[in-house]
This record gives sequence, structure tokens and C-alpha cells, in this order.
Amino acid sequence: MTRLSGGLVDRSRSLNFTFDGKTYQGHAGDTLASALLANDVRLMGRSFKYHRPRGVFSSGSEEPNALVELRSGPRQEPNTRATVTELFDGLEAKSQNRVGSLSFDLLAVNDLMSPFFAAGFYYKTFMWPKAFWEKLYEPMIRRAAGLGSLTHQADPDSYDAGYLHCDLLVIGGGAAGLAAALTAARSGARVILADEDFRLGGRLLAESNPLEMPAPDWIAGVEAEFASLPNLRVMRRTTVWGAFDDGVYGAVERVSDHLAVPGKRVRQTLWKITARRAILAAGATERHIPFADNDRPGIMLAGAMRAYANRWAVSPAKRVAIFTNNDDGHRTALDLAVKGVEIAAVIDARSGAASQGGYRTIAGGHVTGSKGRLGLTRIEITQGGKSEWLDCGALGVTGGWNPNLHLASHHRGRPQWDDAAQAFLAEDGNVPGLTIAGAAAGKGTTTQALASGAEAARAALEALGITATLPDLPKAEDAAQNQHPLWHVPGKGRAWVDFQNDVTVKDIKLAHQENMRPVEHLKRWTTLGMATDQGKTANVTALAVMAELTGRTINQTGTTIFRPPYTPVSLSVLGGGDTGPHFRPRRLTPTHEWAKAQGAVFVEVGQWMRAQYFPQPGETTWRQTVDREVLATRKGVGICDVTTLGKIDVQGADAAEFLDRVYANAMKSLKVGMVRYGLMLREDGFAWDDGTCARLAEDHYVVTTTTANAGTIYRHMEFCRQGLWPDLDVQLISTTDAWAQISLAGPNARKLLERVVDGFDLSNEAFPFMACAPLTVCGGLRARLFRISFSGELAYEVAVPARYGHALMARLIEKGADLGATPYGTEALGVMRIEKGHAAGNELNGQTTAQMLGMGKMVSTKKDSIGAVMSRRAGMVAERRVLVGLQPVDASEPVVAGSHLFTEGAAQGTATDQGWITSACFSPHVGSAIGLGYLENGAERMGEVIVAANPLQGQSVAMRVVSAHFVDPEGVRLRD
Repeated sequence: MTRLSGGLVDRSRSLNFTFDGKTYQGHAGDTLASALLANDVRLMGRSFKYHRPRGVFSSGSEEPNALVELRSGPRQEPNTRATVTELFDGLEAKSQNRVGSLSFDLLAVNDLMSPFFAAGFYYKTFMWPKAFWEKLYEPMIRRAAGLGSLTHQADPDSYDAGYLHCDLLVIGGGAAGLAAALTAARSGARVILADEDFRLGGRLLAESNPLEMPAPDWIAGVEAEFASLPNLRVMRRTTVWGAFDDGVYGAVERVSDHLAVPGKRVRQTLWKITARRAILAAGATERHIPFADNDRPGIMLAGAMRAYANRWAVSPAKRVAIFTNNDDGHRTALDLAVKGVEIAAVIDARSGAASQGGYRTIAGGHVTGSKGRLGLTRIEITQGGKSEWLDCGALGVTGGWNPNLHLASHHRGRPQWDDAAQAFLAEDGNVPGLTIAGAAAGKGTTTQALASGAEAARAALEALGITATLPDLPKAEDAAQNQHPLWHVPGKGRAWVDFQNDVTVKDIKLAHQENMRPVEHLKRWTTLGMATDQGKTANVTALAVMAELTGRTINQTGTTIFRPPYTPVSLSVLGGGDTGPHFRPRRLTPTHEWAKAQGAVFVEVGQWMRAQYFPQPGETTWRQTVDREVLATRKGVGICDVTTLGKIDVQGADAAEFLDRVYANAMKSLKVGMVRYGLMLREDGFAWDDGTCARLAEDHYVVTTTTANAGTIYRHMEFCRQGLWPDLDVQLISTTDAWAQISLAGPNARKLLERVVDGFDLSNEAFPFMACAPLTVCGGLRARLFRISFSGELAYEVAVPARYGHALMARLIEKGADLGATPYGTEALGVMRIEKGHAAGNELNGQTTAQMLGMGKMVSTKKDSIGAVMSRRAGMVAERRVLVGLQPVDASEPVVAGSHLFTEGAAQGTATDQGWITSACFSPHVGSAIGLGYLENGAERMGEVIVAANPLQGQSVAMRVVSAHFVDPEGVRLRD
């Protein structure tokens, strides 16, 4: 098919594209659908259930038929509507949901089995025999599910997310939207105009003479003024897809979808727009009239046929017919005739209809059938009981227009049927702050749309205290549709209502017969409106058919609730670019760059990137590196950045009382200059977090928490301060990011520390185990020193302001070169804590008690504290599983965390389960793998051989129960 005259495409720019491997040409300004029609391609897809041939049906985002896969490789994108895909040079498109070629789909055999696939067959068919469900039915359904295909490759493009704020958000760039934006922007208010098309204008671009002047000229003038107004942001290619609380709207901007490769640009941006007021000017969607065999390629909406002719200068055929119940169908016929398209006839269902041009009009007629396997060739027309067949290549159908009021219903507001408009209308106020204008409000003529958009903007700004003046708007058409209701044409053949999901009038009748009459039941029983188009062209027609069957009005029948998104939104953009390293914010320790320069391998620990280990030349495995770091620490001195531990400053006259209530053990009795290990319980009595509490002054404590619970414990303590005990004089502040904290552990730790502290006595007598003090290091840098150990060795933790953490680490490594100073990472840290028997996150998993951890006596009975009473419940106190050490009898055998423990020789099952392994590692000190775990009556079973079962890997390893303290169980080293 050659191009028609006129149109808004740029004929000076030809673009090459492919469809199912064949190369075609289009022009800049085309959509994929218009370019395919211009190349005489009518067959574009297959329906979901019956795999019937499908052609383009509409010209916008409501398209149910022309779904294609775009691009190839990792950028392949399924289920994309050809009607809104902007054509670009090199575009690759493929049809989908077929087996074999598009013209000869092997799964079209499903159509022959349609009597077995009637409404509700999903619920009726797969019930018996029961054993078939997993072996036959479910695999079969999974293979048949879906339309397009995925590449299973990572998306190579980048996505972004952002926030916008405005006084007025205008949704839609048609006549009403442009008038609203113009009115608001001239007032000086902050305005955002968002439209899903790549050109502003909406239906103005689809009509021949909507204004007294050429519509593109008026639009160009408005756009020029928009460009000069700094308070207006115009967002083309942007779909506002959801209305949420507090004036928040979700929008997706397709930044570079119209490019073959985005390059350095993001592909799409997810916007969260907060608007004080909003105007919904989203227009309306044309509805069709179901009749027998009305789904052939070439049968489409008449308004879409007019849009393709006027905007894109194409027609689906040289000879077309129109089926209408209103004057809008004649408008299509007139526009096509002017462009040289032959009008075979206008079949007007209204008995008194007259021809409005030089074409044949069949008044009181109905289309009752069609022919053409892969594209329309003939239609059957019935008038007054007589039928005739009419040759034509395309048929435009119009049954009226449905306002696009989806966003106005996203707060569960149900629209109401309006007999005068013959459509569902939403009320202003369903979404607070949202006003509806133009065709979305049932004001379908161009004059009405312009006036209502301008007035809606004026009123919305007036509510904000901003004065706006109505602009001078061009004169426009104001012709009524004079619609006569016609919801379907009765007949024996299948009349299609929902094209994508193959729902027919007969299916609706069957749902009525089977008592699935409420609209929500109808939807699910027939799958009506559950496809990617969400029933935009089908739902209202189906509801009218059900109303007819039940003898009720359409308003009494009701409608389903609209939910976001308005049109499909990709999961990639919903992530807003939060993938790979950007999946969540990363926190870097003060020594990160130093560790990076040393070749450290990093690991994510919560949001932190921590050095996992520091490989040296000649080390071929991570185990070699970790073993070296552990042994170097135990023989000399190891240095580790422990900044990620949560640090909370607690100050005030009642700080001691506050901490006494928060911790299970006593903190009020802690002396100034000393540190105490602390245990926190949840309100239900289970162990929550452990850490240290250092008292720097009578009214000043520093609390540390585990890395994982730093934020959680701080929020908990703030809740206690503000909600439980607001009368206490105590203040909290998180200082995790304020202080860099470096751990020095090993027999040479004191010698190294003496080389950097300024005149401070570090002797055992002056600064014993669990002491703390403020001091200075490196010639006057303020610091805090804590003598605490996580490794079981003589150890200290020195804290300095975070900006000096890098320099302190470098200085310690330099000063300790002759002492064997070795940096170590989280792997070595974990090995040493397991060797020492220290509980960590694996042991504090929310299911363990103080009794299980061997800390039952730490829960003070002399004071009250959070969780203390609940921890004394009979079941908690009687818990017999306690923390023990585990060592394989055969040193070559592994210890796997998560393995379950059983008595040797016992059957392995839930009833005989004796416990589980929480942590495991290879210990260079012991010379084998070791583990910690909870074992029933573990304290009395030292030396016993048990079995650790790992059914996932088919392992069963003999383990010896030993003390959880593999290194220095008496604690001599850390007190030396």
C-alpha cells in the first residue's frame, strides 16, 4: 500500500526496519504500526488462546493485537505495542506467540478445539485425575503461558529514578491538556505537562479540521511559548501510570526507547511526581461493536483508521467500509475519501441515518460476518432481514468512546454510568486534588475539551491561591456524535469482545448461565480484561452485554476497579537503575581506598563494602590468604577495620538507668573507664543483639552493636527513649559514621600501639582488659581506646575521627612492619571469632535464647529490663540446646553450616533432630574444619561423637563435641 497525501511524517527521512526478518522502509514520525500498514502488512500477531490471526486494531496504547518483540539479544523486549513504538533506523521487530511462521501458526489448531476452551475451562478441566496436576497439567499450562519470550540475559541498559514537584501536573497533551498547561504556565505556577506520545497534540493530530486553523500550526505556536516559560516542564514520551497517596503520581519517561542503542543515556526514567493539584486530560478510547468473525486483520477502530490517514498518511486498504452507530464513523469516511481511499459503504446502525458525503450509506444496517483467512476480504451486511456481501480490504468500527478515567479510579473510586454520555464517568475527588477535563470527563468535542482544560487549570490554581486568566483559544469543531447504543450484533458466529484473550459474547453468555454475573466473577471466569491492554477496548462492551443478559442497567451491573499501572511498566525501570553495584546504596569504610590499593577482595556486609581478605603474591587460593592472616595475627599483630560496628553515644543524667533497662545485664554499676559486654533481648525474651558498653564519664556511655543491627538497635533505643521512658534525662546519637575504629590483635598489639599513642600508660596494671579511655595519638589527634578482644588475643580497638581512618591504618602498618603487622579481613575475623567461640549473627538469628548462648546468668534478676520477664518462661529456661564446638573425627572431612545434628546410629528425621550447626570454617590453629552449633544437652556431651547430616549435598560426617573455645579457653592471652 502506498502512502496517502499529507500526514505529519517526515518524508525526507527514510528509516529501514525489519519485521520477522524482512526489511521495510518507513519515515521519521512513523510508529511501527503505521510503517507496517504503509508496507501493506496487515497480519501482525496471534491471539493468546486460539492463536487466531490478528492485525492492528487501534492507534494508541490501548492496542490489544499488534504485540511484538523488539530488538534482539539482551535488549530483546517482548509484548511491545506496535502502535506506540516510535520508528527508528535499524529497528528489529518480530511477531510472537506463534509456532512456525506468523502466516502458518501450528498452534492455530487450538481454534478447532475452541468448544473445549470455553469460559471457565481452566477451573473445570484440571481437576481430575489429581495426580495429573504436577505431571501433566501444570507443565502444560506453564509452557502455554505468556506471549513474548525472554532472552534470560542481563539487561545491558541503564535506568534512572527521580523526584519532581510542581503546583500543577497536567496528564495528557491533547486539546484539554494543552489548554490547561497554557493557562497554568502563564500564571507563573510550577507546571509539568506529561504525555505518552512523542508529539504533543493528542487527537488534534488525528483529525483533518479540528480547529479554525491547521492544528499542527496552533500546536507549534503553543510549543514555542512553552519553550520560553521556565516554570513549565514538558515531558514527552512520558506515561503517568499510577495515582498514589498525598498527591504522588508515578510516571515513566522513555528517554531513549526511540534510539537503536541508548549510548550513554539512560533508557527509561521512573519519576515520582508530587503535585499540589493535577488535571487528568487523558482523552478517550474508542470502543468497537462485536459481530460474527469481527477479529480479522483489517478490522479496526474507525477513529484509529482516521488517525492513520491524517497523521501518518496511510490506510489499511485501498477500499474500506465503516460500521458505526454515531456520526463519528461518517467523519472517518469523509477524511479517507478526501485522501483518495475508496469508501465501499458506511453501514450505520441508526435507521434514519443519511449519507454525509458521496458514498453509499446503509441506514439501519449491521455487519453480521466477514471473510478472509489472514486478512479481511469481504463483509456481510444485513439490513431489514436481507443480507449481502461487500468486498473491502478493511473495516473501521466505532461504537462510541470511553473516557480514560483510570487514574481517577486508582483510589478505589468506582465510576458511574452516564446515559447522556453513554459512558462511565468518574467524579472529581475520587483522587484528592485531581480534576478531570476534556474527553476524559465526557466532554468529547474539541471546543468542549479546550474550554474544560483551561477552566480546570484556572480552578485548580485558584484553590492554591494562584490567579490564572483564561487564554484566548482557537475556534474548534463542536459537533455532537448523536450516538445510538449498539453493544453487539446478535448472530450464530463467534463475536469477539476481548481480542487478546479471545473472549467472545458467547463466553459472556456462558458466564451468565453459570451464575458468574458479578463483574469481578465475570472478569476471572472469562479472563476478560486480564491481558496486557487491561480491557481498555473490551470491558465496557462486555459489561453492557452482561447488563443486557441480566435485564439490569449498565450502572446496576457496575464495573471492575482500575488499578495501576495504566499501561505496562518494565521491571527494569521500576528498579530505577538499582541493579548490579547500584542495587542499593554502598557504604565505604574510612580505609576502603587504602585496602583497595593493597589488592583487597571486598564483600558486601549489609550496605558496607568490607575487605574480605588481602591476597599476596604466590597465594593461589583464598584459603591460603585467610590462613596466613589468622596465623600472623595470633603470632604477631593483625590489624582490621571494624568501623562498621554500630556506635551509639548515650549521654545524660539518666544514661545509666536507661541502659540498665535496655540491656539484660547490669550497666548502672559499670565503673567509669571500663567496658562491659552487653546482651539485649527482644520483648519476647529471645536474644537480639550483643555488643559492648563503655563508660567514658558518669553521664557518658558509648555502645557498640553488631554491624547488621546497627540501625535496628538505634531505632529501638530511640523508641525506648521517646515512647517508653520520656521522663528520663538521656540523649542518643548514632556515631557509626563519625568514628573510624581499628582493631589491633595479637601478642604484639601493645608494642605497636605504644608507638602511636601519646604518653599513655598501656601496661596491664594501668590499662587492664575491658578498660577504655579518651586519649590522643600520632601527635595530638584525639582518639578513644578500648581494650576488648573478638579474637581471643591481646587486643585493642582505637577510634579516631573518620577522616583520619585511612591515615591511621597506613601509619599502623608502617610502624608495625618489624612486629609482623598484617592487615586482615572479614574472613580471618570470622575464623578467629569461631575459634574463640564468640557468638555472632549466625548464632543471634532471632530464634535463640540467652540460655542457649550460655549467657543465661547475664539476664539480671535484680533489675527489670526489656525481655527479662519473658526470658524466664518455662519453655525458655528449659531449653536444652546450648552452644558447643564441633570438630570432625576425620580431620579431612568438612563442617557445613546448616547441617543438622543426630545421635550416632539414630534415624535421621524431625523427631530425632538434636540441633544444628550455626557457623563453620577451617581453623589453621586446630588444623581442620571446625564449627559452632546448638546441641541438645550439649554441656554434658563433651567428647561424644555425633553425626552432622547435610542432605542437600548427601553428606553425613562424624563430629566430636568439644568446647566452643578452641583457642585459649581460659582467656589468658587477652588478659596478658
